[in-house]
Amino acid sequence: MTTLPKNKTSPWIDSLPEAFQDYRQGRRIEEVECIIPDLAGMSRGKSMPVYKFAPDMTFYLPISLFYQTITGEYVDLEEIENQWMEHDIVLRPDMATASAVPWADDVSLQVINDLETRDGAPVAVAPRNVLKRVLGFYAERGWQPIVAPELEFYLTKPNVDPNEPIEPPIGRTGRRGAGRQAYSMVAVDEYGPVIDTIYDYAEAQGLAIDTLIQEGGAGQIEINLLHGDPLSLADQVFYFKRAIREAALKNGTFATFMAKPMRDEPGSAMHIHQSVVDAKTRRNIFSNKDGSASKAFLHFIGGSQKHLQSTVPLLAPFVNSYRRFTAGMSAPVNLEWAADNRTTGLRIPNSDAEGRRVENRVIGMDANPYLAIAASLACGYLGMVHKIAPRPEAEGEVYNESSAVLPRNLDEALDGFQEDVTVRDMLGEEFCQLYAAIKRTELEEFQREISPWERQHLLLNV
Repeated sequence: MTTLPKNKTSPWIDSLPEAFQDYRQGRRIEEVECIIPDLAGMSRGKSMPVYKFAPDMTFYLPISLFYQTITGEYVDLEEIENQWMEHDIVLRPDMATASAVPWADDVSLQVINDLETRDGAPVAVAPRNVLKRVLGFYAERGWQPIVAPELEFYLTKPNVDPNEPIEPPIGRTGRRGAGRQAYSMVAVDEYGPVIDTIYDYAEAQGLAIDTLIQEGGAGQIEINLLHGDPLSLADQVFYFKRAIREAALKNGTFATFMAKPMRDEPGSAMHIHQSVVDAKTRRNIFSNKDGSASKAFLHFIGGSQKHLQSTVPLLAPFVNSYRRFTAGMSAPVNLEWAADNRTTGLRIPNSDAEGRRVENRVIGMDANPYLAIAASLACGYLGMVHKIAPRPEAEGEVYNESSAVLPRNLDEALDGFQEDVTVRDMLGEEFCQLYAAIKRTELEEFQREISPWERQHLLLNV
């Protein structure tokens, strides 16, 4: 077996990011993980000894990894000729994403890969390529979107029996976590070891945290990320979700990104703050020179109001996602907009002219970050290009059911996704067909299940 001499390294290792070098501290790298985000936003890929890896090497995966539902079932697609030949797709390591795997026993490196066909074309169904496609439309007009995600998730007691309800974890006091403790530092301190591990893993990976708070649910945490390039931020969310899970497991708890893991607790969202700058001047085009709101800003809102409803399967991708859309439970059920109003689906945070932005509060934490950001930016782009005027700014609370316009279930959402040709053109028709087929199959799988509620209330009462 060929190995690298212990006192030497390959040249590419010395050019790895500073955060990784600090983590490595001169130790020898043992393993490299070449990973990609799948349709659900989970990592797939290959791991190999470091001597088998080089940035210019070609690695392969079968295209069929995109033909699976969340349960692992494969979907037959009539649109794909010779589907089960399972031809290879090419992995191209993006070394700008190289990062430590701090939970590994040995020094390991993970690298996110772009996917190409063997002819060199981008794989249209790959989520990272879908986001790149949308960003390409912005670039053609000299625009650069800027985003900042907020990540909500729950720490829970380990749940090893799916038939049992999910419960909050036991904190350092020995008591189970309680809800309705938003912004409580005491509640955050309850899970200090997990939080400390998350910080350690983030530092090792070179991931920057803006703020961390206790959210409204029992054991619910929110991490805010710094604003920046959408592709980079989607990569960071992808890495963060993996790191948070591992940090929780190291401390004897689970971390879940389900949209609604517990019936009587608030759901978990992935709010996305969005603005657009001129690529040359770096000026926020949402503001005029005098600091007032620009037409581009209003049109971005108008496009979001018109098209977001049809992209909901990308923002709320699973049957559980729609349990979060409950009026009065901290999740918007509408696409209204207003300044400093958390009951609207599109909130305008307080800011100066340079920081003017639109916060999309509809997206669930269970969404694939690449696809959710792509969909949200696509809707805003269409509004700016087609000069779509928004509805008047909402006044007062709009949590009530009368303001609800979002689909109530995945079936209804997929019907809307099918009809919006304009958005599908931006995201890519090949991707949209595959995604819808996967989601329809997942829905059919779910419909075959018999829930504990049905057994409890129907078994002997009907």
